[in-house]
Amino acid sequence: MLKLLDRYIIQKFLSTFFFTVLIFTMISVIIDFSEKVEKFIESDITRYEIFVMYYPGFIMFIAGLLWPLYTLIAVIFFTSRLAYNSEIISIFNAGVSFRRLMQPYLLAAAFIAGLHLIGNHFLIPLGNKNRLDVEHAYIWTNNDKGKTQDVHMFVAPETKVYINYYRKRDSTARKFRMEQFKDGELVYLLKANTAEWQGPPNRWKLRNYEIRTFDGMDEELILGRGNELDTAFNLTPEDFVDYKEQHTMMTSVEIQQYIAAQQARGVGNTKKYEIEFHRRSAEPFTIFILTIIGMSIAARKVRGGIGLHLAMGVGIGALFIFFSRFAVVFAAGQVIPVIVGIWAPNVLFSLVAVYLTRNAQM
Repeated sequence: MLKLLDRYIIQKFLSTFFFTVLIFTMISVIIDFSEKVEKFIESDITRYEIFVMYYPGFIMFIAGLLWPLYTLIAVIFFTSRLAYNSEIISIFNAGVSFRRLMQPYLLAAAFIAGLHLIGNHFLIPLGNKNRLDVEHAYIWTNNDKGKTQDVHMFVAPETKVYINYYRKRDSTARKFRMEQFKDGELVYLLKANTAEWQGPPNRWKLRNYEIRTFDGMDEELILGRGNELDTAFNLTPEDFVDYKEQHTMMTSVEIQQYIAAQQARGVGNTKKYEIEFHRRSAEPFTIFILTIIGMSIAARKVRGGIGLHLAMGVGIGALFIFFSRFAVVFAAGQVIPVIVGIWAPNVLFSLVAVYLTRNAQM
């Protein structure tokens, strides 16, 4: 059962937090619109795409990106006001310990972290998909980094495809080759000068093809010079698309499925997807850490008041973000395991939180 003090702290925490989110989101939208308004005017983008497709996704993206930092700022701001008005001292004089005072803070942090966890894994990726679809269509039209030359991948457990060059504008593959193996031996070889995408489900048209089948020492050859062959295999034009932010457009379930599919194909471009998946779970935990740090700093009444507390809080938040990005770079470069790179900042700043709590005002 929540007591009056708990309800008071939680109400102050949540109202300050959502007000902080509102203010910073408005500033972010204004800055983003001022940067992109010229491209909006020059392109044939519709108002629906701008205000229904793009900006709701942009707002969710910004909120999700800075959610822990908003939490830290909110905690420091309203706790500093409580300390400045001597409310914290009055609470301690009433016999409430510092650890007891932490309980409503952690309850509010748990609510915010729960929203952030759901948003990270499911809602924000859906908003990102709408936002990035608009950006790729009208703003950043050359962001596709998908491989198009000397492509090797598995389309089935023992079936490998090689494409010398893939042309994205008409979904055509040049110098196509497909090999099937059985017990480590080549049993089927299909080669074609071109392979043209015909549409779902996985339909391709091969031109100037050659088929070889092997059965021990026996070989069968079919030449289709000047002929066409309609066939199907597990390959689509989407397999040659890789936007820089593509991993942020997938829900966590889709990321896991994508990683499994790419690893089965022998494609080694899954590192950023693994980092994204673990980041989505690590960031909500960060909210608890920054809440404790912010409370420990702001609960002590000092001469600098709110300004000093906010400066210290923003400094700690900046250090946390810097260290997080630093660790992610090492994880992406395979210097350290992904899970270590993602969780290392939380572990380090958990120690900082423990130290500040032990030395906080009692």
